[in-house]
Amino acid sequence: MSLLADVDFRRYWLARMVSLTGSLVTYVALPVLIYSVTGSSLWTAFVVVAEGVPYLCFGLFAGALADRLDRRRVMVIADLVNAVVLGSIPAAWAFGVLTAPHVLVVAFLTQILFVFFDAANFGALPALVGRARIAAANSAVHGGGTVLEIIVPGLAGVLITLTAPAPLLLVDAVSFAVSALLVRAIATPLQTGVPGPPGGMLRDIREGVVFLSRHSIVRTQTVIGCLQSMTGGAFMGQFVPWLDQTLGIRPTNDARLGIMYGVWGAGGIVAAVLFPRLSRRLGEPRVTLWFLPLSALAGLACGLATNWVVAAAMLGLWAIVYSMVVLTAITLRQRVTPDRLQSRVNTAGRMISFGVGWPVGALLGGLVSEATDPRTAIIWTAAMTGIGVVFAWLSPLRRLAGEPIPDADETPTPAQREPVPAPDRIEA
Repeated sequence: MSLLADVDFRRYWLARMVSLTGSLVTYVALPVLIYSVTGSSLWTAFVVVAEGVPYLCFGLFAGALADRLDRRRVMVIADLVNAVVLGSIPAAWAFGVLTAPHVLVVAFLTQILFVFFDAANFGALPALVGRARIAAANSAVHGGGTVLEIIVPGLAGVLITLTAPAPLLLVDAVSFAVSALLVRAIATPLQTGVPGPPGGMLRDIREGVVFLSRHSIVRTQTVIGCLQSMTGGAFMGQFVPWLDQTLGIRPTNDARLGIMYGVWGAGGIVAAVLFPRLSRRLGEPRVTLWFLPLSALAGLACGLATNWVVAAAMLGLWAIVYSMVVLTAITLRQRVTPDRLQSRVNTAGRMISFGVGWPVGALLGGLVSEATDPRTAIIWTAAMTGIGVVFAWLSPLRRLAGEPIPDADETPTPAQREPVPAPDRIEA
């Protein structure tokens, strides 16, 4: 609440909430749209693949660019262009020329623009609120977002029973335009230093990648995030087919679709409320070590469920522990990264987790689903999180669990340093 009293953070928070509202409508409508057009589980998985691949292709470049340019300007331009791109789907539908390839192209283009927005956003938040309030700020954004995740998907599910999914994407287009206006109104600088001069992009990219690879905390969380995202990508790619073929929840004219999306949101808000307290009490490394095994078990239980009520309960539990792991990774990375490297390091980490893990998981899930069924695909990919559990418990996180993690402007403890030959060493 103290953060929301800050007028600039309130504008930032409202921009994220408005944009998320529109994105949640698209989140429900787009898979339903492509599944309705094609009737194919693999095509539905392709939508999720198209959403993740842009991070792999453009993440490093976007991060380096966002550290050099004015972050506010990057966010505003990305929002405005996204409004136009998304608006093309309801326009094409209105003229009767909408096709499945068109939907995939839009999914790909909107995510390219989101990569540039996200790169600037990662660095903008620490500059806006200060490092001491990063955990609270991330929870405020995540908590507000998950309230919307409870409400909006259910409403979108109801709207899909009343109208075609294509026109609903107009809501997302308008939300991007409103978000751009709110971000433009923020008076506080969204970077602590002066944006860098043009040129030297490859050097900047290398600097961010080297920092990620040599910082034990950031590197470990990135690998864990990649494995976690593989499971999440496979699950989201097969969510609608799984509901349809396993639980009997139809993609249209079934109110339970909105309930299942809302359950995931309810779990997310519980995680947002608990995370600041648990991170202070346990420390972020312990949160990861304890909640990652729970995420693997909850995802497996969700896939094994055959009754929709049981599946909803397991889905809510999975949402809590899954969100805890995600919030920990983001907060730790922002805390230990210097401001001048924020966009580069965070987009490089997200490129590996979301850009690699998400589409690979979605594609594997789609292929397994086509060969067997969506339920088998979800069970198989949930089991992959177990690899992340083993990696986490053998990683430096176990050694660091009992000591405080310094911010970027503090001196790392000996356990957090690694013997890297000079002069290429980049300190945390």
